[in-house]
Amino acid sequence: MSTQGHQILIVDDDEEIRQLLSRYMREQGFRIQLASSCAEVHERIATSRIDLIVLDVMLPDGSGLDLCRDLRAARSSIPIILLTALQEDVDRIIGLEIGADDYLGKPFNPRELAARVRAVLRRGMHSWSDADANGLYQFEDFVVDPATRSVTDPDGQDVRLTGAEFDLLMIFLDQPGRVLSREQLLDLTHRGDGDVLDRSIDVLVSRLRRKLASGGAPRVFKAIRNGGYQFTAKVGAPDK
Repeated sequence: MSTQGHQILIVDDDEEIRQLLSRYMREQGFRIQLASSCAEVHERIATSRIDLIVLDVMLPDGSGLDLCRDLRAARSSIPIILLTALQEDVDRIIGLEIGADDYLGKPFNPRELAARVRAVLRRGMHSWSDADANGLYQFEDFVVDPATRSVTDPDGQDVRLTGAEFDLLMIFLDQPGRVLSREQLLDLTHRGDGDVLDRSIDVLVSRLRRKLASGGAPRVFKAIRNGGYQFTAKVGAPDK
């Protein structure tokens, strides 16, 4: 599926970096908008359709981490790729915990950023073949609709998941009961390339566990020592 033509918002307070990334990403077929502050991000989102945000952590009027948290609190589902200092692993972990879809350490090659952007956009557009054949998924009275990328809890309430969280859940639903290593999960979620922390999978599983637990499913993930994770709930089609 093509990701060309998507509108990307590049947010960085360094004009040289903004212009460099803008020029390269346009050459790759993306439409680009630019912002240098948190205030400008809110303005761009309010006035334009933004398909993905490339967000620097350090901005003149606030933290990119705080901005990411605010957008998720406002139930924005726009995918976010954080740009962090290479040595600041803590920023990456916090970013994943508050809802970022991916991260890239500075300095980086613009070609790698373009690859990350395409991967995140493809995850959002991906049609799960097994789900298309089998329809909806059900576990612990939760219903998952791959076509609309939605999750409904037993009370009929929408469970808000980020793109990365939904993709990870679908991997477990397609392979219930199977122990999946962190390395397998990194590969299956397209996070196996570049400078990626194994801890990122732990963070995503923790986020998923917390969100599902709030809807009444506290024990669907089992951590396997030196193994990875196992989805222990029975998965099937919803009752008609």
